[in-house]
Amino acid sequence: MRKFRPRAGFTVLAHKLALDPNATANRHLHSHAGAARAAYNGAVAYITAVWWQRKAEQSYGIPEDQLTEWRSWSLPSLRKAFNADKRTNPRFAGWWEENSKEAYNTGLAGASAAFDNYAKSKSGKRKGRTMGIPRFKSKRKARLTCRFTTGTIRIEPDGHHVTLPRIGTVRLHEDRCDLRALIDAGNMRVLSATARLDRGRWFVSLQVEEKHELVKVARPDAAVGIDLGIKTLAVLADSDGVLGEEPNPRHLDRAQTQLRRAGRAVSRRRGPDRRTGQQASKRWEKANQARNKIHHRVANLREDTLHKMTTRLASEYGTIIVEDLNVAGMGRNRRLSRRVADAAFGEIRRRLTYKTRRHGTRLVVADRWFPSSKTCSRCGVVKAKLPLSMRVFACGNCGLVLDRDANAGHNLAALAARTTGTGVAGDLDPAKAESKPRGADRKTRATRPRRKAQAGRAGGVIPSPRAGKETGDRQQDTGAQLALW
Repeated sequence: MRKFRPRAGFTVLAHKLALDPNATANRHLHSHAGAARAAYNGAVAYITAVWWQRKAEQSYGIPEDQLTEWRSWSLPSLRKAFNADKRTNPRFAGWWEENSKEAYNTGLAGASAAFDNYAKSKSGKRKGRTMGIPRFKSKRKARLTCRFTTGTIRIEPDGHHVTLPRIGTVRLHEDRCDLRALIDAGNMRVLSATARLDRGRWFVSLQVEEKHELVKVARPDAAVGIDLGIKTLAVLADSDGVLGEEPNPRHLDRAQTQLRRAGRAVSRRRGPDRRTGQQASKRWEKANQARNKIHHRVANLREDTLHKMTTRLASEYGTIIVEDLNVAGMGRNRRLSRRVADAAFGEIRRRLTYKTRRHGTRLVVADRWFPSSKTCSRCGVVKAKLPLSMRVFACGNCGLVLDRDANAGHNLAALAARTTGTGVAGDLDPAKAESKPRGADRKTRATRPRRKAQAGRAGGVIPSPRAGKETGDRQQDTGAQLALW
């Protein structure tokens, strides 16, 4: 299938709109989302049944050429198998005609992508953490969603309603006459729509092809370095030497008292138990909804804070420099994991990426090993060590005394002068390899935690580099064929 390419001067965007469905529309939305989940589970059962069958046949000693043939998990194959089975399978036969075909296509496309990710992760072609075998989606925990790519998808002329296939006209929570005006002027075209239940409210995301119009920023020649942290969410240092701070509201910490009280109320009710088949009581459902309401409010407040900060930065500066933080590694610190997750460092970078592209400005991502905090912003001397407990940077060469976050912000802002003007995130000029005192330019050793003591060596002692290569540097055997099991 050929990849979609927008027309010249147009770009692909998404507009997320809140819905206020009535009882009929709400029932149809739940039905379509449930049909997508049922199609996903059916595809997973269809593929994995052959896997278990082949495994059982191998245990019986059946030769390889006589085993049951593999089933393809490509989307066209899953569609063909579903269409041939939906009229006779008792799981779908009685109700499949009630929903749009797009509901079942949503589940089948999700299953195909899940098996692709699993196979690529197993063979080493996919980066990131190892993906497991696709599992069934629970009716209680699955996220309700459905994507529409064909049929009638439009915003009504009044700007207060949206029409979806088989669901009909649904009222919008806000007036979006601006989007309808763009459609009437020929500057926007709706490509697809995705309905999803998020935080107790139905939303529809319209994927559109919209005419790209650059909005000039307030200071196109200025650059700003952003040092993210927990005590202060962001320390801003621009190219003019002006310092600014974005306070960390800590929404999750402020809601801890309410969450603890709500959590105790939930634990005192009779909840669901999958092992015994016990159903949740009405009082548990009510208490769980009250706890979820607090979590939803915290998430909404965090999203509002991040949107306001990133929009202000993207509309003011022509160049923004951020760090490539190892957020997943920072989240493993049990003392800071909750506050790191509440700060949402990765979400800040993601939003700056698409907002700077929308304004036609540059986003530079500094290298993960760039010593922004250890480098003196005045003379350039790099400290060998600077633990997190030292919140003030004191240079022994020029005598500069400055807050460590402000010093890192100045170094990031100065980094903009060494970058190329392509506007691609992380596009840095190759810097000269300069030796730093006491090996400060070396990466941190990847040691194995909780190493047990062995004979002739104390537990936790780092072995000598001459003893051999690190565990992460071992070569993988590319000649061996990786199996799916």
